[in-house]
Formats: sequence, structure tokens, C-alpha cells
Amino acid sequence: MNFIKNTKFYSAICGIALFSILTLACSNNDDSKTDSGIIDETTELHKAFAEFDTDNVSVMLNGTNVVIETNGMPNHTSPYWSNTTARSAVDPMGNSLTTPAAAVNHPLFVAPLNDDYSQMAPGNIDDFNGSYSLIVKANPTKATNSSATGLGAIGIAISGAVIYNDEEGPNIPLNNAVGSLDNDGAHTGPQSYHYHLEPKSWSNNDNKLIGIIADGFFLYGRKCNSTGTYPTDLDASGGHTSTTQHTTTAEYHYHIQNELYLNQYYILFPGNYQGTASSIQ
Repeated sequence: MNFIKNTKFYSAICGIALFSILTLACSNNDDSKTDSGIIDETTELHKAFAEFDTDNVSVMLNGTNVVIETNGMPNHTSPYWSNTTARSAVDPMGNSLTTPAAAVNHPLFVAPLNDDYSQMAPGNIDDFNGSYSLIVKANPTKATNSSATGLGAIGIAISGAVIYNDEEGPNIPLNNAVGSLDNDGAHTGPQSYHYHLEPKSWSNNDNKLIGIIADGFFLYGRKCNSTGTYPTDLDASGGHTSTTQHTTTAEYHYHIQNELYLNQYYILFPGNYQGTASSIQ
């Protein structure tokens, strides 16, 4: 007999509601369960969802869909957690934006490189008081035509924070904002902390899971688990079909493409959606 146990709890940290991930148990006597990673959408979640942080992300199977909710918080250190240093920045319209000093440093705060706060974006991670939700197909398929990503969240990382594309604003490339990014290729604004580049806290030139893109396909690091090296058959979006550490049956998924950006960075997702994307609310 199959069953899904959904354990969901709420605890308050900096006024943000934290979610627990859906946990899954299945009987060893069920002949319909396989170890392929490709799921029977009526009974179980894809194995990759076990990688998502249980304090920040909730994942629930709802019929043929997967509902993913996150509080938008990362689970690692950053200069963008609240801290005792006030800073100011000027937005593209010339407005001065001030981030006030906190009474104490957040436990996950680390100082920026060389203690240089001058290029940091305004706002702190824990200023965000909201959540994101994404509904995708349990077994996504490629669309007839690809479609462009937009500004804002295009995916959810396993840490709990969201993924953005390679634009800083409408038709504005990321180039001029690179100085504001932390060690994980992320910064705050306009709503919450988000990643643009390879997040080195947990993935640096490897095959680790980064998160899920809004069309339901998973995003992995630069290397392919099936070969142990950089895949050579990627499409324009960095996708291909092969096994992963979560599957024994080949499935379509994305990789961070092993192409240098500004001679030292790797963009998470600069291409189009290859599936049908849902809006991240």
C-alpha cells in the first residue's frame, strides 16, 4: 500500500514563515514503484525533491501536479543578511536607497569581500516577508516551441531562494550589476534575494542539483552525472536527456552551461524554457 505523508510545520525566524518539505514513504511490496526517478504521478514525488531544504521549502503532490512553496530564504551565509553596517545605493532613476543598520548581525551574515559594502544592492535577505509558489507537472514534457524567460523568478533553488535569468532589468544585461553579487552569484531586489550565477555554497564545477525551473525541469551543475564530465550534447537552453543521480532512466533536464561569462562566472539559466512554464507567484 502506497501512502504520502505530508509533514508541514511553521516556525518564525525574522517574521518569516518556514515550511517543511513533503516527505514520502512507499511500501517495498508495491510492484508499481520503480527506482528510475521517473515517477508514477499518482503515487510519488520525483526523487530530486528530497534535495530541497526542509526548513524553507514545501513540496506537495496534487494529482498530476507538484506544488512547491518557499519562503524565499537561502540556507547559507551571505553579506545580504541583516547586519550592523548601514549602506546606501543609487537606483537607475537616480534615487538614493538606504539600508539601515541592524542592532546585531544575523547568524548567517558574513562580511563582503574586503569589507567593501559600496557595491551591494539595497535591502537585506530578511527584509522579505512573503513567499513564492510554483505549480508544475509531475512529469513535464518539452513544448513544441521554446519560450523566453521573463524578469523576476524563473525557478526555485534547493536552498529556498529563487533563480533569475541573465538580465538585471528590461533589456539590461547583468554586466553592470556583477559587482553587487555575493559569493553565490546572488543579491537582493527588487523583491527578494535571488541567484543569477553558479551558487558556490553548494555547487562549484560539479553535477549537483541547483533547483527546478518554472517549466518543471530540474537544473543541475556544469557536469553530467552519467559521464562525470561536461555534457557535449546540450541544446540552446543547456538541456539534454540522460540519467542523473536521481534517476536510472534517462530524462530531460538542464545544466549550468560550461561557458565563461565575463571571464570568471557561469550564468545559471540564460536560455529559453524548453517546456511550458508556469508563473511563480
